[in-house]
Amino acid sequence: MPHRSIPGTRGRVRRLTLLGDPLLHAPAKEVTDFGPRLTRLVEDLFATMYAARGVGLAANQIGEPLRVFVYDCPDDDEVRHLGHVVNPRLEATGGVVLRGPEGCLSLPGLEAGVERHDEAVVTGVTVTGEPVTVRGTGFFARCLQHECDHLEGRVYADHLDGWRRRRLMRQAARAPWRR
Repeated sequence: MPHRSIPGTRGRVRRLTLLGDPLLHAPAKEVTDFGPRLTRLVEDLFATMYAARGVGLAANQIGEPLRVFVYDCPDDDEVRHLGHVVNPRLEATGGVVLRGPEGCLSLPGLEAGVERHDEAVVTGVTVTGEPVTVRGTGFFARCLQHECDHLEGRVYADHLDGWRRRRLMRQAARAPWRR
């Protein structure tokens, strides 16, 4: 397989934006420039996601306030889903709502039970402006909802309340990356 076809091989690993950074809590801007800078951003997103051992990564998680995310994520049947979406919109969610463990590269080492639908549909375009529709079930549906949340200025902690939220916030306050 040629080197060029493997996502992230031409990208550079970027510093992750961590919980508390205002960029994570502000809606991202629509992409209007579909030139080489966008292609480099997608490559950097893949490189950074792979280096951090994640399954999805949004542009604001590496300091870019743009509506772009990448993914390399299995569904519940271990089918691999690999790609990116520019200017994504979460069009539909459905199926049952399940509480499952969720982590985030912007809250390293932490996890909480978050309720998500087990079906999701996201529309958008590719780096070349071609329309794309991504359908996910199970764990991949959770990933799609999680990444779309990032681009709306939300993190998974925002879905928690009561003792679950308090526990996660206490853990975050004590985390080594908060020092």
